[in-house]
Amino acid sequence: GAMMGTMRCDHPDIEDFIEVKRDKTKFRMFNLSVLITDAFMEAVKTDSMWALVFNGQVYKTIRATDLWEKIMFSTYTFADPGCLFIDQINIRNNLKYCELISATNPCAEVPLPPYGACLLGSVNLALIVENPFTDKAKINQDKLRHIVTVGVRLLDNVMEVSKYPLKEQYDEAQAKRRIGIGVTGLADMLTMMSLKYSSEEGRILVDQVMAKLAEYAYMASVGLAIEKGPFPLFDAEQFVPDVPLPSYVLDMIRIHGIRNSHLLSIAPTGTISLYANNVSSGIEPIFAISYERKILEDTGTYREEEVEDYAVHLFRKMFPNCTLPDTFETAQTLKPRDHILMQAVVQKYVDQSISKTVNCPKDISYDDFKDLYRLAYDLGCKGCTTYRPNEYTGAILSASDESTGVDDTRPVDDVPEGAACTYDATTGRCDQ
Repeated sequence: GAMMGTMRCDHPDIEDFIEVKRDKTKFRMFNLSVLITDAFMEAVKTDSMWALVFNGQVYKTIRATDLWEKIMFSTYTFADPGCLFIDQINIRNNLKYCELISATNPCAEVPLPPYGACLLGSVNLALIVENPFTDKAKINQDKLRHIVTVGVRLLDNVMEVSKYPLKEQYDEAQAKRRIGIGVTGLADMLTMMSLKYSSEEGRILVDQVMAKLAEYAYMASVGLAIEKGPFPLFDAEQFVPDVPLPSYVLDMIRIHGIRNSHLLSIAPTGTISLYANNVSSGIEPIFAISYERKILEDTGTYREEEVEDYAVHLFRKMFPNCTLPDTFETAQTLKPRDHILMQAVVQKYVDQSISKTVNCPKDISYDDFKDLYRLAYDLGCKGCTTYRPNEYTGAILSASDESTGVDDTRPVDDVPEGAACTYDATTGRCDQ
């Protein structure tokens, strides 16, 4: 498992916290994130002085830009810590009228109050594409609605059968009934629709799909409220969803209440994406056409398995004589900015948060790297995590040289020697 350790950017120990994992013997099973406030971001912008305070006492005053540089340099060099924009998390919390958030679950997709627990399930978006890789490709809205509706009921039922180590955890879960419907296979969905992850058209489709997913999830929870009652701390006057919803959904919430305080969360889905035939995980781009994955055995040792992306496998099955089209973008070929732009689109429809890693090339400039965090904040993301290859951290996934790009030309058995073919996304045909 893993744990999340957080510390506010105005805490007197924050400078030590930023650097603590440089000692490889400390916090080995922890993710660390700095809680970044709006006031701090403004102080960085204006190059103001910044007070480090605890229990009302000022212990030290430093330049905000110096602390920002310390955070950025550590993240650039050691991949830790991440940043959580804590004021945005609290301001945009569905339950800001009855709770204050200061931490999250281990991967940061669920901001949690004391004794809170995360309860997650993901919709496989690769399964809602009809006629993939053709000009007739489309999203099956009825299938999406069905999966989401069943998912909301399933997670709400899980709350009834779960065992909680502490009574306080049980009481917290029952009072708010917080769940997290998310997605996986988003990048595969885009590729199957012949759209690039980095394209404006791709982001428009994701916007449309996420808008419907949020609508269906909230309506499913209203249905459960009619059937079983709303969550105990529901207040019709103060409950304001942090997602844009159709007016009829908001009217239904005011009239009938809602069963779950929160409904949407994007988890990393590393393991469950493998269970789903290795679809692209969460809202991440396709990691690689194929890659080696380290599997932890019960003996404590690792073995390596080569896995192929679901959409890649499907395309090769449908069009065995073709090379992959350039819509198969990977984490190795995307610009870091494209990651942030996609995260921002999805965040608009997520009432909790998103676990997302922005893959950066090793040679990215320090200034360009820092700009990613500012961009994430400006676009309304609730947090930002980057990964730049470095000698201090290992990796669970590794792509071979020949499998990282989109121009994948591995031999196919039934292609005659010397033959070449091209794939036309408009007609869905391969012409030799």
